[in-house]
Amino acid sequence: MPRYRARNWYASGLPSGEEALKIARERSPDLVLVDLRTPGIGGLDLVQQLRAIDSAMAIILLTGDRGMPSAISTMKRGADHYMSKPSGAQEVLAAYESLHSAIDEAHELAAVIPTLARVEWDHMQRVMADCGGNVSQAARLLGMHRRSLQRKLARRPPAR
Repeated sequence: MPRYRARNWYASGLPSGEEALKIARERSPDLVLVDLRTPGIGGLDLVQQLRAIDSAMAIILLTGDRGMPSAISTMKRGADHYMSKPSGAQEVLAAYESLHSAIDEAHELAAVIPTLARVEWDHMQRVMADCGGNVSQAARLLGMHRRSLQRKLARRPPAR
């Protein structure tokens, strides 16, 4: 298995989809490049099976077909990115790095964005404060039964 020292990566070229699945189960790679015309299991089926093995794995599908239906089908099966051949190493690396940037941004947003339960809790608290603590009036404004509002307010506030 060749090692790419500059990035501290190990890379393997595999002869078939079955071999790729075997290696994916053993090692759970960070990045998998799949050719649409993979020998054995087809590229689309391979993408779907790889995604089932590890949802965090970055999967880029390479194909000579430049059609939009192929791209849509690829993404529906679980590929993270779709590239037309010929694609150079720098293009693949740029796609991989952009995938990681997007994942990092999503994690940062998830840490900041409150849950739906928390948004509901905060809204009920604001309405209660606007109504001066009158549960019946707040329930009417919120469009819920008074007892339902009382039960929700009696619970601990949800986590952010």
